[in-house]
Parts: sequence; C-alpha cells; structure tokens
Amino acid sequence: MSSYGPRRTHLTHRAHLALLTAFALAATVDLTALAVGFHGGHIVAKPLLMPLLAAWAATRGAPRLLVAALLCGWGGDVLLLSDADPAFLAGMASFAAGHACYLALFVRHGAPRARAALLAPAYGVALVTTVTLLWPDLPADLRVPVAAYSTLLVAMACTAALRLGPVAGAGGALFLLSDTLIATGVADWPQLPRPDLWIMLTYIAAQFLLASGTLRAPEARPGPMATYGEVRSTTP
Repeated sequence: MSSYGPRRTHLTHRAHLALLTAFALAATVDLTALAVGFHGGHIVAKPLLMPLLAAWAATRGAPRLLVAALLCGWGGDVLLLSDADPAFLAGMASFAAGHACYLALFVRHGAPRARAALLAPAYGVALVTTVTLLWPDLPADLRVPVAAYSTLLVAMACTAALRLGPVAGAGGALFLLSDTLIATGVADWPQLPRPDLWIMLTYIAAQFLLASGTLRAPEARPGPMATYGEVRSTTP
C-alpha cells in the first residue's frame, strides 16, 4: 500500500497536465481560427475553453466559487455565439453571475493589500469615463444593462488586484479590456482588424490568470487559510 500515494500523485499530476494541455490546444485552435477567418473553428473551440479550464482548476482543489465563475463564463461564451439581442443580454447576465462569484471568492479567500489600494480610484475613473463616452452610441435598450454590468465588472477587476495580488489583478484588468472591446463594437466605434481575435485573446488570458491567481493565493498567505494552503500544497 505504500506505493499508492505516489502513484495517485503521479496520476493526478498527469490529469492536471492533460487538462491544461487540452485548454491550451482549444485556445490555440480558437485564436488561429479567428486570425484566419475560419468561423467554424471558432464555433467548435470556443465552447470547450471554460469547461476545460474549470476541470483543470477543480483537479487543483479550486474553491467551488472559482469553478462556478468559470462555468458562468462558459454559459456566456455559448450564448454570445448567437447574434440575437436576447442572447446577448442573456450572455451578459451569465458573465455578470460569474463576476458575482469572483467577487464573493476574492472577499472570502483574499486579504487586503495596501499597495494595490491606489488602483481603486483609477478603476473608478475608468468606469465613469468609459460609460460616459459609450452611453450616447449604445442602443437605448442596452445603456442601463451595459452600465450596470460595467460596474460589476470593474468591482471584480479591482477586488482581484486588491485582495489576491498581481496575477489575478492582471486577469481582472484583461477581462475589463476584453469586455470594453465588445462594448465599443456594440457602440459601433471604429475597431481593430479582426476584433474578435483581440476580444478572445484578452478574454482567454483573463480567465486563466484569474484562475491561476486564485489557486496561488492561498499558498502564499499565512493565518486562517493556512489549512487550505497545506491541502493545496500537497497537490502538484
């Protein structure tokens, strides 16, 4: 029986690696398809991204709120494959639920970081400026939903930096950038070439960094969460 532990650890490590490799492969297929204009590849690859990332996080001992946030992202991804207005609003709602999960997670598993507190005013200014500039060009029925969603998104991004540190903070910032690119498209502002490529590139990186930052944070933090960190540290 003495060899059971090492064998199980080895199999767990292989599962982690397999899921992370599958996620990277799906991301590569999706981004390549968008770069060359192969919409069918995007349709196939995009719905695989968040389930694979969620499964990877789950095998790493992720908190349930992290898995829930990633699966809410999957719901939004699938819904936004449709161009219909109801699907866009439903997708926004699904992502909003994911941001709420992230917020609850960061408050529960994070600790305030004094140096990051300076980011809060910057995020507040960014929110007010972006919503003010976009407001006149957004469809009338989307103005209030976009403003409400943007407030929740900025709160998530700011809290990620304030309570989990630079890795999750970078993820929150990239999520904000990705959704701002979507909003400028909805407002019919001039776009970069292949706008969907830049949206998905920043979005995929954002979700991965948020997940990675969350998984790393408990290991580096003393105090009440030490037990959780000890459990996590036994899993490669």
